[in-house]
Formats: sequence, C-alpha cells, structure tokens
Amino acid sequence: MDIVLKQIKMIKRIDQLIRLQATGSSDELAYRLGVSKTTLYRMIRLMKELHAPIVYDISVQSFVYTKEVELNFGFCVKNEVRVKSKYYIR
Repeated sequence: MDIVLKQIKMIKRIDQLIRLQATGSSDELAYRLGVSKTTLYRMIRLMKELHAPIVYDISVQSFVYTKEVELNFGFCVKNEVRVKSKYYIR
C-alpha cells in the first residue's frame, strides 16, 4: 500500500509542476523528484494511461498538458454537499 501512496504523491507533484510549466527537462525533473529517468518515464506513462495529455514543450522547456485536465484521487461521499473544504476519508 505504501508504494501506491508514494506513486499518487509523485503524480500529484508532477501534475503541480506541469501546471506551473516548471518541470524542466526529464533529467531535471527526475533529479528534482529524486528518482531515475526510468522511474520518471514510468510515472509519465502511467499518467498517460490515466488519460493525461502530456507532452514535452521545447519552447518552455517543460512538460505540459495539451488540454485542460483535472486531477482527482480519493473518495467522496455521494450526495454530500461540500461548502468550503474537501471531505477526506483517512
């Protein structure tokens, strides 16, 4: 289970950096995340399998999304009204 949680955290971090267009090259991103390039590309492939439209944009030197996407991991109670905060199951 720890592996899955680590992967989710890494995907969230990659997503954040992509949205900021601040990933840098694959070498820089792998270094920043503390993983090998192989692991980084495995995570990007997984994100693509989850329908993330990721490409590398040479002009901004960052991975980017080609379409606007939203990332959601977790469970929400159906028919629950959310006011100012999100509900989390721990």
